[in-house]
Amino acid sequence: MEILGIDIGSYGIKGCIVDTEKGEIISEYKSTPPLEDSTPHKVLAQMHHMVSNEFEWDGPVGCAFPAPVNNGIVLSARRIDKSWIDANAEQLFSDITDNPVTIINDTDATGLAEMHFGAGINQSGLTIVLTVGTGIGSSLFMDGKLVPNTELGLLEIDGTTVEKHASNKARKEENLRKKIWAKRLETVLEHFEKIFHPNLFILGGQLSKKAKKTFPYIKINTAFKAAEFQNEASIVGAAMVASNKGNEVFYR
Repeated sequence: MEILGIDIGSYGIKGCIVDTEKGEIISEYKSTPPLEDSTPHKVLAQMHHMVSNEFEWDGPVGCAFPAPVNNGIVLSARRIDKSWIDANAEQLFSDITDNPVTIINDTDATGLAEMHFGAGINQSGLTIVLTVGTGIGSSLFMDGKLVPNTELGLLEIDGTTVEKHASNKARKEENLRKKIWAKRLETVLEHFEKIFHPNLFILGGQLSKKAKKTFPYIKINTAFKAAEFQNEASIVGAAMVASNKGNEVFYR
């Protein structure tokens, strides 16, 4: 099934058409400038332009959104304007584009793509997917089924949140060498090992692009892999959810 996948972030809105049966991008990327203002009316205007003008799309749309969502309702807003909280983003996007839009948290969308078409194919037990970028996003899967809207990046280690301690943003701001950054990530993964006892970590975001330089320094008991999709994952995962609207096959 061909679905328009959209990803919303501080960098702007990007999208492409996805073959959801193969997990493949089948069109060119289109994107907007960075979102300097992420209030609803500004984002909705950009979303309308992307769907209606750039793609001239008529059909289902899957949208990866930078916040936890439940049944289309935004639950919190740490990476987008706070006026989104309690908004029915799914309905707003559907109305502005005149298309059925399905919303999912962006890291949950990333995890779905990795579990079904990437590094987590056929993985049983508990898998933790972490996107290490400006922050640290998370998604949890038990036997391939998503446990939605986790925020493991907000957990604290010695009074500091995981994402402030080990995100790619922290690496840049503190000018950390790869080995030092890797050891910070190791501390985070060991912390999660003690709490969750996972079978596998899948590490994505900017970290997956630097896997060859950082992974050799990470020594933990649990298996870990680099995410395969990188920047395409959230778009593919959002499209997958839209293609299965009303069917909770991906969820526990």
